[in-house]
Amino acid sequence: MNRAMIMITKQQARQFILVKQGLIGAYRFTGKDGAFAYVRQAGCIQYDPVDVCGKNAELTLWSRVKGFRKEMLRELLYKDRLLVDYADKELSIWPTEDWPYFSSYRERSRSLGETFDGLKGLREQAIAYIDQNGPVCSDSLPVEGEIFWHSSMHWSGNWHKPSQAARSVLEQLYTDGELIIHHKQGSRKYYDLARKYIPAAVLEAENPCRDEDDLLAWRVVRRIGAVGLLWDKNSTAFLGIPFNAAKRKAILSHLANEGTICPVIVEGIRTPFYYLAEDDPLMQQILNGTADLKPRMSFIAPLDPLMWDKSLVLSLWDFRYAWEIYTPAAKRKYGYYTLPILFGDRFAGRIEAVADRKEQILRVKGLWWEPGIRQTKKLNKELERTLDSFCRFNECKNIDMAFE
Repeated sequence: MNRAMIMITKQQARQFILVKQGLIGAYRFTGKDGAFAYVRQAGCIQYDPVDVCGKNAELTLWSRVKGFRKEMLRELLYKDRLLVDYADKELSIWPTEDWPYFSSYRERSRSLGETFDGLKGLREQAIAYIDQNGPVCSDSLPVEGEIFWHSSMHWSGNWHKPSQAARSVLEQLYTDGELIIHHKQGSRKYYDLARKYIPAAVLEAENPCRDEDDLLAWRVVRRIGAVGLLWDKNSTAFLGIPFNAAKRKAILSHLANEGTICPVIVEGIRTPFYYLAEDDPLMQQILNGTADLKPRMSFIAPLDPLMWDKSLVLSLWDFRYAWEIYTPAAKRKYGYYTLPILFGDRFAGRIEAVADRKEQILRVKGLWWEPGIRQTKKLNKELERTLDSFCRFNECKNIDMAFE
């Protein structure tokens, strides 16, 4: 069933995305349960180890989840085991219940692993050691030497030069699904056997997807649900899904014909957008003006689902954002880890804040407002409130407006 195409304004498109993602109006996600609920809605959130003012996944949750604290995510991952670190959109965090969908990915990893001379013996040695001794990292697994290894962390995969055998076998077992990340100390990963922590009913469940096309469609639906609206373009929001333009168009057309997604045209943009059919009541609220659009302010993570497609953000918000972490200092326009500032349905500016945890001071090194943003009492009060929340989130006690 292909629904009739509707047309919306850019402002309505922005509002739909923000309400869907829980970034405008009253908080829809609260506490640890809310953090889990949001990850289930998004499908996955990206993991990045850099911690200037919170890691990317933590920042993503803080902006949406009322009362979120960093330990909530650690508990969901490493105590409750409701979430798992694994590949999806790069290295991501996603619900453990989705494990069966990645069966073919793990099967492909195991097939690739069989092409390496000597890897089978190392696998058996590593599994036996971990089974007896518990979690290990690459430095504590007693496997010596170097081997060529192939990381299937990304769905395309890349060949690598020789590397430490212990690290290689752990990575291989991890992508095979034999191991999961037990915990992390900083950016160092400790692994243990998946069967100790993931229920057998999940580990041994059949792949819900009939074939690779079915899997691709499931992943496309997931990404559309994460962003809210996605267009029929080579979008970075589809990163990690192995298809070309023709396959993408065919999948979107199939999903629209069966009524899983709905097409929509945004004023001034020729390319059609799609949203989940289950979100049609929200679209109707946007169209008839009954959605909760009470403005609030958030600092947005660089790899937040809202920022997955920077071209889409530029088209809908007229906001150009570049993550300058890899840009040489002399060429940066803003800062090393600058976060967009969202206020209401607009990007109001960007902020560079560094958490000095030793001194327990949040140091604001830069603050840049977008053209046309008036620094009213309301704006400044909201900034003060948001900075106070951000300070507590980063376990700091004081704020230093270091750029003044």
